[in-house]
Formats: sequence, C-alpha cells, structure tokens
Amino acid sequence: MPYVNIKVTDEQVTKEQKHQLIAGVTQLLVDVLNKNPKTTHVVIDEIPIDNWGYDAKQYSNSKKI
Repeated sequence: MPYVNIKVTDEQVTKEQKHQLIAGVTQLLVDVLNKNPKTTHVVIDEIPIDNWGYDAKQYSNSKKI
C-alpha cells in the first residue's frame, strides 16, 4: 500500500490541480513500481505560507521564487 504525501504552500491550488496531482502520482506508481491504484494513497497538505521557509527566510516575508 503506497502512501505519498505532497506538501504545497496554500496559494490557490485548485481542486482540478489537486486532482491532476493525485492522478499523476498514482499513475507514476503504477508505471514505475507496478503498484495497484486501488491501494495507492495520495495526501496533499496545504501549508500556510507563514509556516514555510527557505534560505533562512519565512516565505511570506520574502520575494516569491
């Protein structure tokens, strides 16, 4: 039973984009690892930009990448 956790900042990720991520990751596991899509779990966590950092900076207080 594969479990994949995707973490993204909470910046207007649409329902359709989430669907595409789930479908794409599931298909990748089927194609590469021959996993059963019925037992493949994909979870998307949306992280507030105040809780995300890079280069020693809080993402919400720095220029966008």
